[in-house]
Amino acid sequence: MFIQTQETPNPNSLKFLTGKKVSNNGPYEFINESQTDIPILKSILSINGVTGIFLSEDFLSINKSQDEKWENIKHIVISYLNEYYAEGNEFIISKNIKLDENKEYGEIEHKIIKILETKIRPAVARDGGDITFKEFKDGKVTVMLKGSCSGCPSSTLTLKQGVQNLLCHYIPEVKEVLAV
Repeated sequence: MFIQTQETPNPNSLKFLTGKKVSNNGPYEFINESQTDIPILKSILSINGVTGIFLSEDFLSINKSQDEKWENIKHIVISYLNEYYAEGNEFIISKNIKLDENKEYGEIEHKIIKILETKIRPAVARDGGDITFKEFKDGKVTVMLKGSCSGCPSSTLTLKQGVQNLLCHYIPEVKEVLAV
């Protein structure tokens, strides 16, 4: 198996392309070992300097502390992934492991979510991250940035010039976009 890595706009995040399915049930983010019982994720999170893992359908992004070098982490992650898939595993996450929030949204929230899902999320995923809707109140949309986008130096620029401009264009009620 040949696992490729891809740099992201965040120098402390690296995207790993396995060539296989990673998550068969949506995106997930883990920032410490206590958040998961999945052995491979626990192993990766235990690597010195690793501060988080973001899993999408066909890639995972690893975040590291600023003072750690990728050369000390990358080969270990690739080794874990190769071993995991060589054992015949099809996915790292194959079923829903979080409780779904059953919130009821209004018309504007549904429009915001649709734009995030169809126009913004695919672009953010190319950079190894994810964006999810949290709230719309008083003209302000609150989103959560995950994976490579979390802590990225250019995320504020992307949020204001990309996400905010797009949402304001399509939905006049949106005045500002904030990240939590």
